[in-house]
Amino acid sequence: MRYERLALQRDNAAGVAAEIRKLVPPPESVRDGVALIVATVRAGGDRAVRDYSRTLDTGGREPQALLVSDAELDDALAQLDPGIRHGIDRAIENVAAVAAARMPGPPTVTELGENRVVNRHAPVERAAVYVPGGRAPYPSTVVMGTVPARLAGVKHVAVCSPPRADGDLDPVVLAACRLAGVDAVYRMGGAHAIAALAYGTATVPAVDVIVGPGNLYVQEAKRQVFGQVGIDGFAGPSDLLVIATGDADPGPLALDLLAQAEHGPGTLVVAASDNAELLDAFEQHLERGEDTGAVAGLVTASTTEQLLTLAQAFAPEHLQLVGGAAEALADRVTRAGCVFVGAGAATAFGDYIVGSNHILPTNGAARFASGVSPEHFVRHFSEVHVASPEVLANSAAPLARAEGFEIHAQSMEARIRENGNR
Repeated sequence: MRYERLALQRDNAAGVAAEIRKLVPPPESVRDGVALIVATVRAGGDRAVRDYSRTLDTGGREPQALLVSDAELDDALAQLDPGIRHGIDRAIENVAAVAAARMPGPPTVTELGENRVVNRHAPVERAAVYVPGGRAPYPSTVVMGTVPARLAGVKHVAVCSPPRADGDLDPVVLAACRLAGVDAVYRMGGAHAIAALAYGTATVPAVDVIVGPGNLYVQEAKRQVFGQVGIDGFAGPSDLLVIATGDADPGPLALDLLAQAEHGPGTLVVAASDNAELLDAFEQHLERGEDTGAVAGLVTASTTEQLLTLAQAFAPEHLQLVGGAAEALADRVTRAGCVFVGAGAATAFGDYIVGSNHILPTNGAARFASGVSPEHFVRHFSEVHVASPEVLANSAAPLARAEGFEIHAQSMEARIRENGNR
C-alpha cells in the first residue's frame, strides 16, 4: 500500500490535514464528467441509464431490467445463508435501536402573547438509498439507509446498486432489501443512477431524498442534483484516522487500517501517534498489506494535544482513539462522523453491527455534517397563529418599509383593521 509519513509541528495541524487529503483525488476531478452524465440521463431517461450501465457496469452485455421483481427478492431471501440472515437481522435491530434515539420529538408550541408558533415535522414521501457495488456487495448499507428512513415514516423507500458483469445484483443485497422492507430495488449504479433518482424516468420515479456512500462519481452526482432533491451529504470514498498513544497494541489497529483500506481506490487511512515505535509497527503492517488502491498516512506528533488538534482539523469519517491518553480526548472531539473509543471498538463494528450508522460524512465534511439518521428523512416547518396582529404589525411595518417593501407593510397593517383594532 502506498503511504507517506508526515510530522506535526506546533501550529501546522491544518496544513498536515490538508496534505493528507491531497493524497487522494479531490471531488472536483470528476466534476465535468459527472455533469455530462447527469444531463444525459435527465434528457434520455431509461435509455440513457441502460446505455451507461452497459458501458460502465456490464462490460458491453445487455443490462437486465432496471426494476427487480418481487419474485426475485423472495427467491434471494429463500436462498440466504442462515448465518448471514442472522447478521442482517441483528444489524437491523441494533441500527433501529440507536436511530430511534434520534427521532424528532412531538410538536412544540411557543406562546408569544396571544400569538403562537407550532413547530412541526413530517417525513418526505419518497427516499432512495444508494448501495455501492464493484469490489463487493454491501447488504450492510441497505440496512444503514433503509432502517432510519422507515423509522422516520417514509412511505416509499427505494434501493439502487450497480449490477455485476452478468447484469444482476448480488443475491445477498436482494435478500437484505427484502428483510429491511424496501419497496423498490433498481439495477443501476454510478452517477447515472443518482440522476435517474433525482429527475425520474419512465421506470424510476423521482425521489425527495437520496442517501448512501459511493465513489467520487456518485458523491459528486449527489452534490450536483442537490436542490432538486435532498441528500445526506458527501459520503465517500471512506477515510479513517487512528490516534494511538504509547500503551496501544499496534496489531489490531493495523488490522483496522487495512480493513478500511479494503474499500479500495480513493480510501484514506491515517495513523497518528506520539510514539514513534507504534508508527514504525504500523508501517511494517502497511508494507505487507494488499494494494487495494487505498492510500495511507503516518503522522508523528509530540503531544496528545497536537493529536487532538489534528483530529479536529482532519474531521475524519471514522476516528479511533486507543490508549489511555488518546481515549481521554473523546469528550473533546467535535469533528468526526463517528468516534470509536478503546481497544475493543474496531471501526468494523460500526460498519456492520454495533448500531451506529456507517453512512457518514467524508472528505472533511464532518466539520458541518452528520451521519445518516431519521432526521435526514424529515422536514421541519412552523405553523403560525396570529390572534393579536397589532403589536406585530406596528413593529414590523417600519422594517418592511426600510427594506423597500411597502406592500409587505400594508399587508400586515391590513390585519389590524380587519380585527377592528384601528
